[in-house]
Amino acid sequence: MRPIPVLNPKEIDQCRAAAEVVVKVHQMVVDRLRPGVTPTQLDRWVGETLWEHNAKSCFLGYRVQRLPPFPGQACISRNECVVHGHPSNDELPFAQGDLVKVDVGALKNGFIGDAAWTYHLGQPNPSDRALMDAGIASLRAGIAAIKPGGELLDWAVAVQDLVEGQLGLHLVRGFGGHGVGRQLHEAPFIANVRPSYPGEWTECRVRWKPGMLVALEPMIATGTGETTQEHRAWPINIADGSRSVHHEHDVLITETGTEILTEALESLPDELPV
Repeated sequence: MRPIPVLNPKEIDQCRAAAEVVVKVHQMVVDRLRPGVTPTQLDRWVGETLWEHNAKSCFLGYRVQRLPPFPGQACISRNECVVHGHPSNDELPFAQGDLVKVDVGALKNGFIGDAAWTYHLGQPNPSDRALMDAGIASLRAGIAAIKPGGELLDWAVAVQDLVEGQLGLHLVRGFGGHGVGRQLHEAPFIANVRPSYPGEWTECRVRWKPGMLVALEPMIATGTGETTQEHRAWPINIADGSRSVHHEHDVLITETGTEILTEALESLPDELPV
């Protein structure tokens, strides 16, 4: 298992500054995302806003095994595309009724902020509103379950019990949160569901320690938690084509509990004018 970074106070302040830039970018999204805007325009505005705040995208050019470098400033994913969407795979203008997930990663002074939020163009129908509310509620429930000395598993139990046990929705399998700091994806991996067999999630018994900084990100769909991905392509789609949401906060573990570095996202409107 990779070592899990524990940040000192100076490093935490640097991560706070990066997280503040991420919030600034989402504020821009709220102001500019409208029907008729294209993903390319929105992606360009993300890059410009990062630059205005002395930061740059930590997604652009990001590489993982077998995939080409990520081609966008942000992950912009629409409707059944739950994560890792980008303008190269979806250039249709946004339209009323779209559920748009915007995931922003900011690198500022060597430290990273990483947070996603879901926006609806126009007033959502009851099903979409319930799905969006579930994403936000699952973040809150999972974060409330985190206690110094507790296990990573506590997060997943709280999130899964709410989303699948109480709300009857589906958490996306195979994807989850991660540590964050100097690297985009630090240890540990943080699943949103309990492991279903021994060895599936080897870090689930790791204990929360003050100074750990993690990006926590439930991904939820109405129809299934299974996904599809074309060969050598980034976007992850819900297998049955159902609607999906993605919400992500940067969360610091403290001596007494947690501090949400991107909490200001919750004060932004997520139903945008048309």
